Amino acid sequence: MAEKKFVEEITPMEEDFAQWYTDIVKKAELIEYTSVKGCLVIRPYAYAVWENIQKILDSAFKATGHENVCMPMFIPESLLQKEKDHVEGFAPEVAWVTLGGSEPLEDRLCVRPTSETLFCEHYSNIIHSYRDLPKLYNQWVSVVRWEKTTRPFLRTREFLWQEGHTIHATAEEAIIETEQMLNIYADFCENSLAMPVIKGRKTESDKFAGAEATYAIEALMHDGKALQAGTSHYFGDGFAKAFDITYTNKENKKVYPFQTSWGVTTRLIGAVIMTHGDDRGLVLPPAVAPIQAVIVPIAQHKDGVLERCRALKEELAAAGIRVKLDDSDMSAGWKFSEYEMKGVPVRIELGPRDIEAGNCVLATRHNGEKIVASLENIGETVKETLEAVRKGMFEKALANREAHTYRCDTLEEIASALETNGDGFVYAPWCGCEECEDEVKAKTGVGSRCIYDEVSVEGKKCVCCGKDAVHNVVWAKAY
Repeated sequence: MAEKKFVEEITPMEEDFAQWYTDIVKKAELIEYTSVKGCLVIRPYAYAVWENIQKILDSAFKATGHENVCMPMFIPESLLQKEKDHVEGFAPEVAWVTLGGSEPLEDRLCVRPTSETLFCEHYSNIIHSYRDLPKLYNQWVSVVRWEKTTRPFLRTREFLWQEGHTIHATAEEAIIETEQMLNIYADFCENSLAMPVIKGRKTESDKFAGAEATYAIEALMHDGKALQAGTSHYFGDGFAKAFDITYTNKENKKVYPFQTSWGVTTRLIGAVIMTHGDDRGLVLPPAVAPIQAVIVPIAQHKDGVLERCRALKEELAAAGIRVKLDDSDMSAGWKFSEYEMKGVPVRIELGPRDIEAGNCVLATRHNGEKIVASLENIGETVKETLEAVRKGMFEKALANREAHTYRCDTLEEIASALETNGDGFVYAPWCGCEECEDEVKAKTGVGSRCIYDEVSVEGKKCVCCGKDAVHNVVWAKAY
């Protein structure tokens, strides 16, 4: 007998991963499409995930001395033009405002794709002395990039993000900041999202427009494609020179400061879906799940069941657990499927026999396991279970990444590994030549994701041209 499908509307991921993803974001009520392509309604359940992401990251930013600010949405074209590489990099994606009411604007306005130029204008007005440095700023805003191809959370024309912008007296301080923020992102992804990531520097052709160096965290999705989960950029003093930002140092000389920027977006929600989800729906990491535990009463019409469930809810809430009691008149089976679809990490079943025995049943979403647990000290038990869920989700995602990681020395080996085992991360040496970087992608379909110098290339030859390698690179197909 064929296994019964839990949710008929979800296309199996092995059958069509792209359609599976679309089915998930709709069925789990994460988004709704609007009349403007690429602009979505982020529904309450998805926005609650984003709020939890915000809370965790914002706390980490403040712990490292950063302050939140808010810059305008509009950027005058004349201001955007001041940094040549920057404006060229963003030109294809910029949305423009050309009318104010019914009057043409003399200087058309760019709808913020990113805010470097606005921060630079601000810095030039407020920074005069070494005593004014550093400035450690962050903002939580939306931005607009006019993407041609869109997909919910992964690539949309308007999206939510945080963008950090800092300015420092020395290059050394700015570089330390760049690395620190990359590490904060990596720790967040691994500890809060249960999503293993690789940290590395982008190649020259793939770095942020106007940056001296771009660093990224790369995660591997269930289908073997890479997703850039966050970036941190070192700008050097290039923006400072373009915007004439100077300060008087301790030697009473006018010098240029050094800048960074760094950001993550609502694409992290897409990353969570594609890293942990399955054919039953979402599988959410406890740290960002809007509901960490759901109580499903069994035979709730019987005396005392709902009363005990309500008391249990209060006890778990007092323990700091985000808990929901579903006392609706839907069947228990329907509720099981509903909260599996929603990706709730722990389900608690409580019926007359459980109450009589002083127990409940705990079901964990990521692996489908059930255990009988005592109602005594249940708050601590659920907390321990949530931590076990986080570890289990991370280990499962890491195992998938390791199973789809290949170490190759020739283009033929790359092609063979991908054909035999499917898409994944390819570690392969590279000579540093952009032509070779392009040829690898043209011949194998995988592009450079980041330079990974933790693996030595001593004695290695470029995977493409055979010359001495200068870097080890992680290559992959990517979203």
